[in-house]
Amino acid sequence: MSKVEESIEVRVPVHTAYNQWTQFEDFPQFMDGVERVEQRTDTLTHWVTKVGGQEREFDAEITEQIPDERVAWTTVNGEARQAGVVTFHRIQDDTTKVMLQMDFDPSGVAETAGDKLGFVKRQVSGDLRRFKQFMEARGTETGAWRGEV
Repeated sequence: MSKVEESIEVRVPVHTAYNQWTQFEDFPQFMDGVERVEQRTDTLTHWVTKVGGQEREFDAEITEQIPDERVAWTTVNGEARQAGVVTFHRIQDDTTKVMLQMDFDPSGVAETAGDKLGFVKRQVSGDLRRFKQFMEARGTETGAWRGEV
């Protein structure tokens, strides 16, 4: 298993950053390589990704969700194996630190080489930068799910 840890400060309140992160179907707007995410139940999402010309589909289960604090997941079916958590930390009333930690299991020679070359770390870093731009340009979330898992 490989690990990635990245964080970024976003100029929105904690509840705004958290609320947006619960809108999984909006992820393709700021996550490179994510073609589609379908929210199937409160705790199950279906993902279609395309990275390096290779399309993958998998399901991810939300294993923990605490409003304004964290969202954790693990893959349960499909072509990807990963688990992670995103946490939200108040820096100031209008600034939030978003921290993403992820464990993943690269499969095949190309993914293993890409992991060794830091591709996944750069991908996560870029996704967080795009999340920051998305949120700061909007100033508000597109929706929210405030349930707890």
